[in-house]
Amino acid sequence: MTDATMPATSLSMLLDGLIDYAGLYPPASLPMADMVADWARGLRSEHDWMLGRLIVPVSGLDEFESEASALLPVDPDEDPWVLSALMSSGDDIPLEAQINRILKFNDAHCSDGHGDAVIDVVELRVSSPRAIESSLDLLPEELFPFFELDLDNDIRGLLASIVGSDAGAKIRTGGIRPDLYPDADSLADFIIQCARADVPFKATAGLHHPLRNHNDSIDAMQFGFLNVFLAALLASDEDATPDRLRSLLTRGDLTGIEFRSDGVAIDGEQYGLDEIEDVRIAFALSFGSCSFDEPVEDLIALGLLPH
Repeated sequence: MTDATMPATSLSMLLDGLIDYAGLYPPASLPMADMVADWARGLRSEHDWMLGRLIVPVSGLDEFESEASALLPVDPDEDPWVLSALMSSGDDIPLEAQINRILKFNDAHCSDGHGDAVIDVVELRVSSPRAIESSLDLLPEELFPFFELDLDNDIRGLLASIVGSDAGAKIRTGGIRPDLYPDADSLADFIIQCARADVPFKATAGLHHPLRNHNDSIDAMQFGFLNVFLAALLASDEDATPDRLRSLLTRGDLTGIEFRSDGVAIDGEQYGLDEIEDVRIAFALSFGSCSFDEPVEDLIALGLLPH
């Protein structure tokens, strides 16, 4: 990769491995074959450093193996494709059976740290602290779980069940209906609560664009991924307030935001590279998007990524 393809150091650090590709899901809803071809294309692109994991449901692993077999790395020294497996409710398929399927996949595709693909993250929706605790009891230590929390309910008890475990929270930031988009107050509160509880998080849906924008197809205001992950940077400050996060989450342009070689300035306050790195490694981990092209194209249009 050449310097001509890289943004300011602070922005590249913020974006590094940020996008989990979820091309199977709406609104893209790609067939498995197209999705794995897009992932392979993304990994060959000059912006591959922005990609994190490929999201595949456990129920789709058989089809994934069939469609991806000709595209997976064959050199044992080449990095494997890294996947996050979306687990269904234990009411549909027992969690034990889904975990066994994941471990079988890893046994077939990855050996002694080498191989063509590996699942190291799982994502599942929960509705109670007991569901979190029972899932943690079942999951092997090599699988890091994200528990999707419902912001319509008080999440403090759910977060308390995650505290101290090797796990994270997942927030839905959009979807195919307006009611799936949280308001700025709820999102700000979620980020601050995760920061105070020292629980890492990921976001999913509705974050195709860098900044706050209107989704004309479903008539909803949606957040941008820069809004969300810069808000996480603010929340890492113990003096952060919901009002300050809300102001950033609802910003539709780069006013007050400056990415520099030594950090990022937000409304005149400087956050250094070490702070950005700490937040990305240990707190604000990624977001799921059914598009990789849209985030890149928008960042280029904003002048944040070189052509």
